[in-house]
Amino acid sequence: MSRTVALRWTRFAAVHLRDLLILLLGLTTLLFFLLRLAGDPAVVIAGADASAEQLAEVRAAYGLDRPAWQQYASYVARLARFDLGESLISARPALHAVLEVLPATLTLAGLGMAATLAIAVPLGAWLGAHWPTPARRATASLLFFLQGVPGFVIALVLVQWLAIRLGMLPALGFGGPSTWLLPMLSLAGFLAPRLARVIATNVAQAMSEDYIRTARASGAGPREVLFGHALPNALLGATALAGTQLAFLVSGVVVIEFIFAWPGVGWLLIESTRTLDFPVVQAVALVVGTLVFTLNTVVDALLLKLDPRLSAAGSQV
Repeated sequence: MSRTVALRWTRFAAVHLRDLLILLLGLTTLLFFLLRLAGDPAVVIAGADASAEQLAEVRAAYGLDRPAWQQYASYVARLARFDLGESLISARPALHAVLEVLPATLTLAGLGMAATLAIAVPLGAWLGAHWPTPARRATASLLFFLQGVPGFVIALVLVQWLAIRLGMLPALGFGGPSTWLLPMLSLAGFLAPRLARVIATNVAQAMSEDYIRTARASGAGPREVLFGHALPNALLGATALAGTQLAFLVSGVVVIEFIFAWPGVGWLLIESTRTLDFPVVQAVALVVGTLVFTLNTVVDALLLKLDPRLSAAGSQV
């Protein structure tokens, strides 16, 4: 690696690390004060029938009786030591509670992304590689419609038909491959239409480029032209969208996890919000925020690596 390239990647890492720290500080500050407006966790801990003296004791025990700015200063000081506090409900470290359920969310995100790619890549290649026909126009119209349908609607429809009416698949749980299919298809049904349309557009544009005409003139067949030349360039253009969708899956599967009783970060967030367990909610936000930022950074780095046209822009980051 040349000195210039090493310097460029060092600057890239430094700038993104700075942005991550700014993001986490802003997220921490905003969430800390907004959560304090949601209610009094002392009522949840002590019970609705607790006396004023009991509530005062609970607030004093957890430091909730201090001014908000003092609580915030203490929280930031603990964060500097990588201490995210303890759950107000279970007294367990908040970070441990998040890391315990994180694999389930990452599993669901990975399954959803794999299903999305398995559907979108061949479908987009098929749509973009040939002249429009009635079947392709109908498929493109269906993709356009599905792109606007929320993921939870697709999930509810799949549960109604495949789980309840036909009894083909279980609707709830995290017990094995049979319980993975409905959540996976729900996510793919929401994400694949948009990615397929982007790939189709990129393939159609690539098929009109000079290098495709050169490949055909050199004797390359239709399959070699499509899969060897047009599709790789189309996928390069869709990498940014796929990376964004993967980041969305990590952070945005809360409703899907709730529908399918999937024991992941989304389920933990809902339960912690319901019980006003501030440290766990804040830990979820920090962990997910860090993961999403890291995924986006990896995608940016991958694009800079794969597309030489972005090298000049990357050197100015």
